[in-house]
Amino acid sequence: MPVGKLYLLPVPLGEDADPKHVLPETVARSIEFIDHYIVENEKTARRFIKAILPTKKQPELKLSLLNKRTETTEHAGFLQPCMEGKNVGLMSEAGCPGVADPGAAIVKLAHEKGIQVVPLVGPSSILLAMMASGMNGQSFAFNGYLPIDKGDKKTALKYFEKVSQERGQSQLFIETPYRNNKLVEDLLALLQPNTHLCIAADITLDTEYIKTKTVAQWKKEKPDLHNRPAIFIVHRF
Repeated sequence: MPVGKLYLLPVPLGEDADPKHVLPETVARSIEFIDHYIVENEKTARRFIKAILPTKKQPELKLSLLNKRTETTEHAGFLQPCMEGKNVGLMSEAGCPGVADPGAAIVKLAHEKGIQVVPLVGPSSILLAMMASGMNGQSFAFNGYLPIDKGDKKTALKYFEKVSQERGQSQLFIETPYRNNKLVEDLLALLQPNTHLCIAADITLDTEYIKTKTVAQWKKEKPDLHNRPAIFIVHRF
């Protein structure tokens, strides 16, 4: 029996985004023939499938949950449909599966099992922010979340600033949305005045906000980023 494929299905970067405006038709066409899914949240996954393909019969969908409470021992079972010749779709709450996302563990397992992985085109907040930042698109690093501890956060930011200057490498990171405004305060207090900072929030939404300025310039205009998904990029030229 032929082995099924694992499709990496991108989703919009916000609930207000129209899937048809940010996703190619290949995503909807793939969902047409996929009934097995690995998702972080069943409710939002079903809502997305209904929005992009209203004719899809919801009762036929079989969803497996992959989140911080999922045991590693469950992963193999998520891919069992592939071993039985059925295709499986992997979705992320973060936009692109496998990038800053727990789905990476499933993709790794798929390769180990000889299952073909098919990534589909969709919005990546990391790449879109980098594209719009005006910083070094040839050398950059995504560092995930900054430490919560104040001292550790200061050390991390100073390190990223130093690396960006020494290597010419732009440094990207994120924060839990409700902590964004506090992070901006920390950035403006800890980074050098001539260090460049890009703030990219609500990417692809009607409220999209992307600006790159020096720390000194940001001190004159601090945006309200409370509960708005954002990417932060630091580069000291």
